[in-house]
Amino acid sequence: MTKHSSLQEDSHTGPIKTPKQLLAAALYAFVLPVLVIIGLVTYVTSANKLAPGSGNPERALSERIQKVGRVEVREANRAPKSGEEVYKAQCAACHASGAVGAPKFGDIGAWEARIQTGFDALVQSALKGKNAMAAQGGGDFSDTEIAGAVAFLANASGASFDVPKPAVDASVAK
Repeated sequence: MTKHSSLQEDSHTGPIKTPKQLLAAALYAFVLPVLVIIGLVTYVTSANKLAPGSGNPERALSERIQKVGRVEVREANRAPKSGEEVYKAQCAACHASGAVGAPKFGDIGAWEARIQTGFDALVQSALKGKNAMAAQGGGDFSDTEIAGAVAFLANASGASFDVPKPAVDASVAK
């Protein structure tokens, strides 16, 4: 019966039989995963740090905490472009070929109904967009330059709109 009782005791014990095995199991089950997590966090966040001697830390800090939006002043002192220059740079891509239903340059029949809506309506359509045409306002050209391009385009198709003059700053005129 001793043989039978020793088999019965072995079947009811777990894989941990000594305190050393218990300590190893605790280490592998709790401490090792925590160390792995700390190592991964350190590895992932290390890319955000500056390498020693790699530039100005104040500049790097200001780039990291900058606001979401930016204002860029480009060509603030450049001379305004003419309506023809704006047309060639921005409008001709669609209006020269009639792409996506755009009325072609010089097509009196396609422009007749649009011209009757008036210059202001045409300018608003150009600035805000209409149908397949994207809004042209807020891009590389000022609203006055876009209006000049509208006048150039419409006048080539039978209109007689006055070309708008750019606003002159009093401090620049002196």
